[in-house]
Amino acid sequence: MKKILVTGALGQIGSELVTKLREAYGTANVIGTDIKQKEESDGPFEIIDVTDADRLFTVAKEHKVDTIMHLAALLSAKAEEIPKKAWDLNMGGLVNALEVARELNLQFFTPSSIGAFGPNTPKNNTPQDTIQRPTTMYGVNKVAGELLCDYYYHRFGVDTRGVRYPGLISYVTPPGGGTTDYAVEIYYEAVKNKAYTSYIGENTYMDMMYMPDALNAIVQLMEADPSKLKHRNAFNISAISAAPEDFAKAIQKQIPDFKLNYDVDPARQKIAESWPNSIDSSAATEEWGFKAKYDIDAMTKDMLEKIAAAPVK
Repeated sequence: MKKILVTGALGQIGSELVTKLREAYGTANVIGTDIKQKEESDGPFEIIDVTDADRLFTVAKEHKVDTIMHLAALLSAKAEEIPKKAWDLNMGGLVNALEVARELNLQFFTPSSIGAFGPNTPKNNTPQDTIQRPTTMYGVNKVAGELLCDYYYHRFGVDTRGVRYPGLISYVTPPGGGTTDYAVEIYYEAVKNKAYTSYIGENTYMDMMYMPDALNAIVQLMEADPSKLKHRNAFNISAISAAPEDFAKAIQKQIPDFKLNYDVDPARQKIAESWPNSIDSSAATEEWGFKAKYDIDAMTKDMLEKIAAAPVK
């Protein structure tokens, strides 16, 4: 990677990824893009609606990029509210970005998700290669996206790569409509109110990862030797398997009087129960050396310190 275009640059992953990439590859070599203008930009930024194929192609060509990191998408809970729009954005934007990569011979990254799994997928230590029959529009989009990226690699030789993200936890950007957002909200509420009411029920386990590990995984995968990538797209990666009470226990080590309550949202609970409890990341470890740095205690300590130092306005 020498010059990189990032779609969805103002989202939860994109906002932090752009900063990391600019530190690694130079500010001028990372072009952030999103559907709206960033208030203050510390580097190149373009407005792009990823459903506009011509605009996406024009910007990529003008900036002479060699890599696209395609992050623009509607997340799981939001996608269930407006499924047709989710299909149009998630799938239309993806195929447009893949076409630009094909036409300009670019390296390509897009994330999949544990949402690509479904209720018939093995729940514990979910294998890299397994049944995928999701019951949400977001999950359908992710499975179709994994297959589409594989197709563009095998059919056209596009250097496509991707990971299946678990729930991502960050103190920089607010949640964006995902089922696992409670695992971000709980930290803000712990600092602000020393209490949190979870919309996900007790003993509901899902995989999670701290954002620094998630960003490192992208760079590491994109820099990996392509000859060693047997899967290329949709690598399982994870760091933490946890339920709401596990986050509460970790927080209580730092804030002893923190209280956790429950008010379960049936819609998001149904989505959560369709996902794995834990996933097997061994293929990513074997093929490109993936290893997470943060466990739940290390992440919790860092999250609480960072939020307390710069509280949300």
